[in-house]
Amino acid sequence: MIRRTFFWIALVLMVLYALFPFFWALNGSLQTPDRLFAIPADYFPWPATLESYRTVFGDDVFVKALRNSVIVAVCVTILALTAGSLAACALARFRMRGHRIALGLILSMTMFPQIAVLGAVHSIISFLGLYNSLPGLILSYMLFTLPLTVWVLTGFFSSLPRELEESAYVDGAGPFQTFWRILLPLAAPGLAATGLLTFIAAWNEYLFALSLTITPDARTVPVAIANLSGATLHETPWGAIMAGCVVVTVPLVVLVLFFQKRIVEGLTAGAVKG
Repeated sequence: MIRRTFFWIALVLMVLYALFPFFWALNGSLQTPDRLFAIPADYFPWPATLESYRTVFGDDVFVKALRNSVIVAVCVTILALTAGSLAACALARFRMRGHRIALGLILSMTMFPQIAVLGAVHSIISFLGLYNSLPGLILSYMLFTLPLTVWVLTGFFSSLPRELEESAYVDGAGPFQTFWRILLPLAAPGLAATGLLTFIAAWNEYLFALSLTITPDARTVPVAIANLSGATLHETPWGAIMAGCVVVTVPLVVLVLFFQKRIVEGLTAGAVKG
């Protein structure tokens, strides 16, 4: 009983600690400007106002950045899942020399901080003529989303029974048919979990979006939130910033709740051999 009590107390404290920043952003986005920095702080907005949300959605730059983030995150997720599933299936199902070394190299790519490779990425994107464009952001985001996709899906494909593809080969199916019709449908939980992680990584990315764009037409929503300006030069619109943070966080929360079962299945299936 004592252990269980301490467990639930620790769990509640962890949940409150994790949810408080979002609660504070939501609270601040509904506050009137004169009560936003009131002492003592108002933990519940009264009277509540939607003025910060009107300011955010009335800003054409923010709306365009929100659209750009959707386009970039969806394209990155589709491309990463397409290429990553093929690479992961090959590494997991085919006998080849050096596949463990290849996996180690793929994992090592995710260990480099973005700032360490930013200069090289900037040079490549500029050389390809993709600077300040959505295709340039999509290509640069593949640098950190594709290794993550390959690594997670390799463990998932390794857990599938080999008898499935052997039966397909006996029936006359080729490697690609076996992958498309047999292995890929069974990998749906892993694809859902990996796709959501990839989408979140692309949706929240800030450094590349700031460094590889120069005009609002190509910038994503994290950069747009950071560049929100107030009525005067030195005014920081904290209410609008908090409203923008809530707007970009809610879709992720909805996606996680909607795919919660798939996420758990996908992240745990690779830990058990089929």
